[in-house]
Amino acid sequence: MQKFAEKVVKLRIPILIISILLLIPSFIGFVNTRINYDILYYLPDDIETMQGQDILMDEFGKGAYGMIVCNGMSSAEVIKTTDKIKNIDHVADIICYDSITGGKIPKELLPKEVQKIFYSEDGQGTLMFIFFDTTTSADETMDAIEEIRRVMGEQCFLSSMSSIATDTKNLVESEMAAYTIIAVILCLLVLFLTTDSFLIPVLFMVSIGMAILYNLGSNFIQGEISYITMALVAILQLGVTMDYSIFLYHSYKEEQRNYPDSKDAMSHAIASTIVSVTGSSLTTIAGFLSMCFMTFTLGLDMGIVMAKGVVIGVICCVTVLPSLILTFDRAVKRTSHKALELKTGGITKFVTKHYVILAILMVILWIPAVYGNSNVKVYYKLDESLPAYLPSRQANEALEKEFDMNSISMVLVSADLPAKETKSLLFDLENVEGVSFALGLDSVTGALIPQALIPDEIKEILSSDNWKLLMVSSIYQVATDEVNKQCEELESVIKSYDPEGMLIGEAAATKDLVKITKRDFNVVSVISIGAIFILILLVLKSATLPVLLVLVIELAINVNMSASYFMGTTLPFIASICVGTIQLGATVDYAILMTTRYKKERMDGHGKKEAVQIALSTSINSIFSSALGCRFDWCHLYAFGAGCPFKYGHCYIDAASHVYGF
Repeated sequence: MQKFAEKVVKLRIPILIISILLLIPSFIGFVNTRINYDILYYLPDDIETMQGQDILMDEFGKGAYGMIVCNGMSSAEVIKTTDKIKNIDHVADIICYDSITGGKIPKELLPKEVQKIFYSEDGQGTLMFIFFDTTTSADETMDAIEEIRRVMGEQCFLSSMSSIATDTKNLVESEMAAYTIIAVILCLLVLFLTTDSFLIPVLFMVSIGMAILYNLGSNFIQGEISYITMALVAILQLGVTMDYSIFLYHSYKEEQRNYPDSKDAMSHAIASTIVSVTGSSLTTIAGFLSMCFMTFTLGLDMGIVMAKGVVIGVICCVTVLPSLILTFDRAVKRTSHKALELKTGGITKFVTKHYVILAILMVILWIPAVYGNSNVKVYYKLDESLPAYLPSRQANEALEKEFDMNSISMVLVSADLPAKETKSLLFDLENVEGVSFALGLDSVTGALIPQALIPDEIKEILSSDNWKLLMVSSIYQVATDEVNKQCEELESVIKSYDPEGMLIGEAAATKDLVKITKRDFNVVSVISIGAIFILILLVLKSATLPVLLVLVIELAINVNMSASYFMGTTLPFIASICVGTIQLGATVDYAILMTTRYKKERMDGHGKKEAVQIALSTSINSIFSSALGCRFDWCHLYAFGAGCPFKYGHCYIDAASHVYGF
């Protein structure tokens, strides 16, 4: 390691030149990496809801779909608006009263069950179903959503998963940069106080900023990443790799006492930092890679990007940062000041004097912590974290108010299913509790309206060579126990008529999401704990220390998560896996730092109490500086509503990870 460190010091100028040049392809890769705003996209391909989406696209040429509510508009105005929307690129079809009848059949001749689908009780609201020829979160679909909103005016509302994705994208793009800047400023303020030079924090940020851009640029290889990954990765990488930067600088300052020459001091600091951060970075990487074992492939997306970010961060920490510090060594000295340091004497004495009581309290604390963590409430509804003023939220409210609808599901059954059985199926579906209507081609044909009078385009919309397409409306909101139970009943009814039939749509997919992620989170927890346990065992070469460290960190995670339960806060479903993995991976650095120093002092002949006091007193300022910096850094997520997967006010749990872990 020493030879490598000496090479870095010797080649510091070429390293800086190369690192600056690498920013160019990294930036190009970053701007050309697509961001995916559809959470349900990451469900496994082999489940029925995803297979049904493929059939809908392949057989019917339809991907995304939604509902348009028009309030207080005359029939002529509705028809005019419909014609405008039909001409928008990637709008495949629109189903409304006039499209079904072709304008040839009076409204009164339609069955009452069909009339109530398209008109509200007071007659002021008109409903249309819209289909796109592209998928839910495709760029073309979101562009079409924006254009539809522009042409349909303030009296119309478009409700769909694509609308939610569009609003999420707009919020992310408008807010992410601003709040990232706020995070950097807050982090700099903390570092200005806790380091002994005003320039050092800036150099930290330059080095870490380069590492973040390298990571974001290399995501181009994956083709696209989730907006949740995008929202977390920069802040997470900044928070985690900040530890390594602080450790390097503190090591450099210590080595200067032994080596007056800055180059010699830095080479020894690099060598010792590589050794010290190898174990901690490996445990962090292992924690993130454990997310790759999720069948919900958002975990794979996040795990790869975050683990890659830690690797790049470590490389930059031992190459780019030392080169920056040595290059600007004179400026660092000229901007030096007295650093804020904790008076650790009282803390260390208190811990060593009352360690038995503290250990007992820790054991007792497990009971409420585990209980709270096990009972914390989570939500899966995708638009719940969006502000109420957004068009997608307003459309959902209009749909519920005017038509008592909260979600629309699609049903695919065999085209060979006789019309009589299809009508019977529609009748049975409509009789499932909470279903407001079930609509299919056979709903509007019969004695009053012969099938010959139904326009061919409607027949093409609702049937193909192999499948019939039905629509089912629910009064229940997505991701509730009521709608999940309803989906199970609907699936049972569908299978009784056609064993190959399937229920697809947001409600069914979200039900699958709930089931899959609950299993995935347990798997990830076991794998991450096991992997980190083994790595700590290898790094510290002790059988008992890994047990103690994992127990302490797991207690911190349970305390962190249980805070939401006792405060009555509902968290997004992704919070538990993100926070648990992040906190386990991040705070294990602190644990390894302190236990490594403790072992060194024990080997030097100190007693256990004295060794703990020395380890605490020498480590606590580094940990304090890192943890406080990360807390202020991640606290910017309080205000970041859509770009962050955590709703307003719920982000405290992520920011608090370092505090509870500390």
